Amino acid sequence: MMSILKSWRLLPTLLGMAQLMTIAAMADAAEPPPNIVILFADDLGYGDLGCYGHPSIRTPNLDRMAAEGLRFTDFYAAESVCTPSRAALLTGRLPVRSGMCSDRRRVLFPDSAGGLPANEITMAEALKSAGYVTACIGKWHLGHLPGHLPTRHGFDEYFGLPYSNDMDRTTAAPQGRAAFLNPRDAYWNVPLLRNDQILERPARQEHLTRRYTEEALEFIRRHKSRPFFLYFPHTFPHVPLFASDRFKGRSARGLYGDAVEELDWSVGQVLAALRREGVAERTLVFFTSDNGPWLTQSEQGGSAGLLHEGKGSTWEGGMREPAIAWWPGRIGPGRVTSELGSTLDLFATSLKLAGAAVPEDRVIDGVDLSPLLFGTGPSPRDTMFFYRGTRLYAVRHGSFKAHWITQSAYGPDAPQEHNPPLLYHLGHDPSERFNVADRHPEILDSIVAIVRRHQAGLISAPTQLESLIGSSP
Repeated sequence: MMSILKSWRLLPTLLGMAQLMTIAAMADAAEPPPNIVILFADDLGYGDLGCYGHPSIRTPNLDRMAAEGLRFTDFYAAESVCTPSRAALLTGRLPVRSGMCSDRRRVLFPDSAGGLPANEITMAEALKSAGYVTACIGKWHLGHLPGHLPTRHGFDEYFGLPYSNDMDRTTAAPQGRAAFLNPRDAYWNVPLLRNDQILERPARQEHLTRRYTEEALEFIRRHKSRPFFLYFPHTFPHVPLFASDRFKGRSARGLYGDAVEELDWSVGQVLAALRREGVAERTLVFFTSDNGPWLTQSEQGGSAGLLHEGKGSTWEGGMREPAIAWWPGRIGPGRVTSELGSTLDLFATSLKLAGAAVPEDRVIDGVDLSPLLFGTGPSPRDTMFFYRGTRLYAVRHGSFKAHWITQSAYGPDAPQEHNPPLLYHLGHDPSERFNVADRHPEILDSIVAIVRRHQAGLISAPTQLESLIGSSP
């Protein structure tokens, strides 16, 4: 009898121990946070991939990535030129909030003293705080002085160019655009860095895509056993265009096609490495571009397809981008969505997936796209703001886009203001040809109200793009 009583007295303890063991087993069995890989092209146009309708550029790896994942038709960069677009992706904030835009100097240059402010929280910093190992491989363009390099913004490793590959032009280069028609490494004195040290100068640009890819594959191999964040911003197809011997002269689209097809090869190598290392099923890979095609470069620039204008403008061709999300077993294959998304959203989406805290001490303009990615709900984004520098030029809400100011990407024309704004139905008219403002005054009223709310809470930061090295503060 006494032994039975003792057993009953021990029962709560035994049950408690069993519960603890069950909880521990569940914790051991819980999936680790996913790896995050962002593949970011430079100046790639909406119409430059096979899966977006290009007739002569072959992109079998990106086409397969789209077939195995989710392809966006209405995905936007946060700005139409390099520096502000990259700042927005990494912070989830409109560039006007961080000072990473300007109405005078639209991007950072080798003589620029500024860069991404230290008080901005990057995706790398947030993920690092959640236990991730982080790397940036490729073009940075958020400040080239030591205090602004990737290793000061949460990246454990950096390998790449600190700014655009057409900067640091040398006296050996022909005048004007002639240097782009038959490019040579010696025409640009751009440095290739590892962390904060120069490896070579000038960089051998025909080797960049291959070397970036090798670095990315090695990073994946070394860190496959723990969560990692790989930010892989390619140098190409920004001019000057270069391709390795394996790809040069291969594309029917000429040198531009050669560069894009080598970029496609790189994407294939990264996806194959994730499969080979056994981590594909716990890795989100997102491919997109920083802005639209540089149309003023003629055959050296890309195509926006049916969209109007290109890089530098707030028309659709300047900011609507190809975008593909891939995660085997989590993102259903063969899906195409016309719901809105933006590079701004990659910040919040990645942090939520990683279990990292989204900052609450500042405005985050991005939203979590997880419901859309996994097919559990619609995109939380219904509005997109189109800034050129510090000025708001246009707003999209739902299928409609209103333009208060229009201006060509690169040209002598001054900004043209519109009162009432131009209004286009992007579902019916993605080329923005037919102004329907007179038929939808109620739509304009609703967008005007959205703009008022947005601007009422907007605090612009001092620009980082206009201070020069050696100039007085």
